[in-house]
Amino acid sequence: MATQTQSQFAASLKRYYTFYTGGFIAFVVLVGILEMLGVPNKILGYLFLFATIMLYAGIGFMSKTADVGEYYVAGRRVPAFFNGMATGADWMSAASFIGMAGTLYLSGYDGLAFVLGWTGGYCLVALLLAPYLRKFGQFTIPDFLGARFGGHLPRFIGVIAAIVCSFTYVIAQIYGVGLITSRFTGLEFQVGVFVGLAGILVCSFLGGMKAVTWTQVAQYIILIVAYMIPVVWLSMKNTGNPIPQIAAYSTALPGVTALEKQFNDKNDPKGAKEESVRAIFRERAAAATAKLAGLEKDGAAFLATEKQKLTDKLAAQKAEATPDAKAIEATEKAIKDFPADAAAAKKAWTAEKGVGARAAPVRPHAEAFAASGKTPEEVEKNRNIAKKNFLALIACLMIGTAALPHILMRYYTTPSVHEARVSVFWSLFFIFLLYFTAPALAILAKYEVYSNLVGSSFASLPAWVSNWAAVDKTLMNIADINKDGIVQLAEIVIGGDLIVLATPEIAGLPYVISGLVAAGGLAAALSTADGLLLTIANAMSHDLYYKMIDPNASTVRRLAVSKGLLLVVALCAAYVTSLKPGDILFLVGAAFSLAASGFFPALVCGVFWKRANYLGAVLGMSLGLGVCAYYMYITYPFFGVNAPKWWDINPISAGTFGIPAGFLGVIIGSLISPAPSKEIQELVDHVRYPSLEGDIDTKGA
Repeated sequence: MATQTQSQFAASLKRYYTFYTGGFIAFVVLVGILEMLGVPNKILGYLFLFATIMLYAGIGFMSKTADVGEYYVAGRRVPAFFNGMATGADWMSAASFIGMAGTLYLSGYDGLAFVLGWTGGYCLVALLLAPYLRKFGQFTIPDFLGARFGGHLPRFIGVIAAIVCSFTYVIAQIYGVGLITSRFTGLEFQVGVFVGLAGILVCSFLGGMKAVTWTQVAQYIILIVAYMIPVVWLSMKNTGNPIPQIAAYSTALPGVTALEKQFNDKNDPKGAKEESVRAIFRERAAAATAKLAGLEKDGAAFLATEKQKLTDKLAAQKAEATPDAKAIEATEKAIKDFPADAAAAKKAWTAEKGVGARAAPVRPHAEAFAASGKTPEEVEKNRNIAKKNFLALIACLMIGTAALPHILMRYYTTPSVHEARVSVFWSLFFIFLLYFTAPALAILAKYEVYSNLVGSSFASLPAWVSNWAAVDKTLMNIADINKDGIVQLAEIVIGGDLIVLATPEIAGLPYVISGLVAAGGLAAALSTADGLLLTIANAMSHDLYYKMIDPNASTVRRLAVSKGLLLVVALCAAYVTSLKPGDILFLVGAAFSLAASGFFPALVCGVFWKRANYLGAVLGMSLGLGVCAYYMYITYPFFGVNAPKWWDINPISAGTFGIPAGFLGVIIGSLISPAPSKEIQELVDHVRYPSLEGDIDTKGA
């Protein structure tokens, strides 16, 4: 009877979401009709964003619950197919939806590390953790750590690790929400962050995991439709083939490769124009380097001399027989913007020195580990560094995938261990749909920019350039560096976070498609942010408050504490996001390294090594998380320490050092202290091996 009830439940879900999908498609068609009737784009943008947020709010309201089991694990009734879809939405964060194709656009082959790492990580999830944690049958990852290793300290460190990695991850999602909101409503980025936050809170606040799960299924449908439509359209426009994965590699990539060769050939007309821009960037970088050297040597005196040179130049320009108004205006602006003190000068000139990177030849999209240098030896050295970082990033992302608390929590919601395993398969399938398309989108977008934007006139730049430049100059900026009135590739600055959101505009599609993509990006960011905020709040309310501080707290008090903490954490995350601490993909990658270092060694050893004990878990999690966080702190520019990198590993792959430290801590700590009790070892056997009851967990909630 229970199985029949579960089957009926799954059948009704399919019916509901079929109606929902049809309704959403009808809504898109309606907005398209409104665009044809002349309704302003800003109004359409508001319609898309707020209609979808209200839809999620409606699902959240209908899923509201005061039941602890439903709030924390959705009543353990989520069928594998729908849990796979919800996990896909939880996974398809702003990094996957917004950042991945952009990174592939900028990095080419090297960006595939994200695709390989994130996809491969689900193999580790299925093999090493998901079914075993589901059989354990509690609410959170710190729950497992507390029960497996005994005592409050392993649970407490687990809470800290969950907060650190989830908070870092959620900042990236709120950044994506702020980016979308500010572009499509005209609000300031800092304001858009807090407006989007309301949409994030409304689902998780009302119904916890139950509301988040059913909202995430709805969000996955929107985000995958939104991702596929523009890329198929772009594929048709540029190649005549509606299958982007085929069109990108058979037509667009050879076209991109041919154009890259032209841009890098100084004897080609296109290459000669590119070289004229690069030469200016080299001169600027050299001048900034000289200024920094002078500032280092003479300080304030050098600063005064440089400002006097500008003043003298302005006087000479005004004294000319036929003064050049534009030249005078430029010099006056240079005087007005001149740094006020040595610290400001160092910051400004260091940034100016950085334009030297734009003087480099075009990076070949299809070349593995593309590197440059002044000598063959330097090129080979840089190529080896790129290889190391490629492999290190794949490892950190794979292991981090298998350790992220908000993903592992999803497998607590299935009815049985078998359903948890099947759910991993569906998760991979739904993730594959987007990940298989992202590299094709990057190539098609690059082909469009190289063939149509490069070589066009500054007087006839498409509207999307100014629209995105108004949002953030680091995302879109085109300036006529060599004053020839023609756009060269070296004059274009495109941020990776722009590519997917701007694809419909780049392809010249109707605004309704831009709104659809914005709604998809919002769905991706909201779905992951919901899961992350819930993970943080649950760790603090369930593991810290209920399990450690007040074990006698009533259900009402526990849920009230969870919701209060949810609000506080969300506001803190929105504030940190408004400071723009990094791009979306770095923040997400950093979260994976932190999760891999803090959780993976303790979880894997806890499941597969009965000798692992209390001291091992404490040392392993502390060392892993500590080493990883320390390396990020000393090497990531945002913190201003700028210490040398260890073995040239980038800070995003700090888990390269944290993961081995974590395993060493678990092993050493376990071997120098007594073995776990018989009860704990029996718990490991229960989690690892089939019981007489089969797949249905015996431990329960």
